[in-house]
Amino acid sequence: MAHEVEDMLGYPVTTQDRDACVKQILSWIDSGQKARYFVCANPHSITEAESDPVFKEALKNADLITPDGIGIVIASKMLGGNIRDRVTGSDIFAGLNSALNERNGNKVFFLGSTEETLAKIKDKIAQEFPNIKAVGTYSPPFKPKFAAADNRLMIEAINNFRPDVLWVGMTAPKQEKWIYQNKDRLDVKFIGAIGAVFDFFTGNVKRSNPFFLKTGLEWLPRLLQEPRRLWRRNVISNPKFLFRVI
Repeated sequence: MAHEVEDMLGYPVTTQDRDACVKQILSWIDSGQKARYFVCANPHSITEAESDPVFKEALKNADLITPDGIGIVIASKMLGGNIRDRVTGSDIFAGLNSALNERNGNKVFFLGSTEETLAKIKDKIAQEFPNIKAVGTYSPPFKPKFAAADNRLMIEAINNFRPDVLWVGMTAPKQEKWIYQNKDRLDVKFIGAIGAVFDFFTGNVKRSNPFFLKTGLEWLPRLLQEPRRLWRRNVISNPKFLFRVI
């Protein structure tokens, strides 16, 4: 079952909606193959990847790239493509967990964030998706680059549980690069790079009002909340991306 993709400045971005993406992921989980992974693409990540070769490879080699930013949807329209809707990390997280919850017995593991956030995630998964087994969590050290020993401990912790799904919630591009460089050592079926979703799911960070989500302006309240962290992507990356599309 191959999914439809569209070339977005050299990156194969899916044209499928959330439900079709979830169906695709379930088929990968059931196939018994290992370490398929998905990433989100937005104008910022595509722009940053141009000056980061490992990040670029991590994106290009993903089994599923979803159009996470409204800029991708606009670019597709400008280029006469078929991407109609954003499919965010939150969409895939919610959709896949709902589907797994209907099946009973699938195992998930959470890598990233703080012990406190991970404990909240486990509690919330137990409440909202009681048929999913949240078998383990691991909070890696907060540093720009992991040492070989750090990676070994993370991989051992995950492989002890052999989860069906590994959710990775670090920041981009750290999470995508980590998955790409370590996936072949992981005894998991599917890996999702979902960054801020850990904080959205636990309520640590409030998602934008539905109006902003619908109109594609989700970035605006977030930029006002976290200007120091997000100004680069909105003020520099988005115009650069649009210029390349034109």
